[in-house]
Amino acid sequence: MTVAVYDPNNIFAKILRGEMPAYKVYEDDQTIAFMDVMPQANGHALVLPKAPSRNLLDADPAIFASLFSTVQKVARASKKAFDAEGITVIQFNEAAAGQTVYHLHVHIIPRFEGVELKIHARDMEKAEILAANADRLRAALKAS
Repeated sequence: MTVAVYDPNNIFAKILRGEMPAYKVYEDDQTIAFMDVMPQANGHALVLPKAPSRNLLDADPAIFASLFSTVQKVARASKKAFDAEGITVIQFNEAAAGQTVYHLHVHIIPRFEGVELKIHARDMEKAEILAANADRLRAALKAS
């Protein structure tokens, strides 16, 4: 069995270093949250630890408290910002499970009864929609 190593040139590592743009909604010393550019639903956001790890399987357990504290904060704000009936929280580990970017991240997706999710990592969203959704989520985070 081959052990996969963390690639410091993955897209999320580049966002963390400021080499790639992102529609950021939240950041603290240990985590960052931004809009998913290929959302499965309107308002789909991602939360990442700043510490490098491919996924949950190789992450330092010490990061989970800060990561999931931010996940909860963003999920609550997302429910409010998008008037969602519920929130789906998803985390993929390795290709067979659907992981497409190999930096640990958690998906936060506003949900509505009877509305199906779009296919994961398929279609890019328009920049103006991502910017507007980021503004809505930032405002809800600020109000909380």
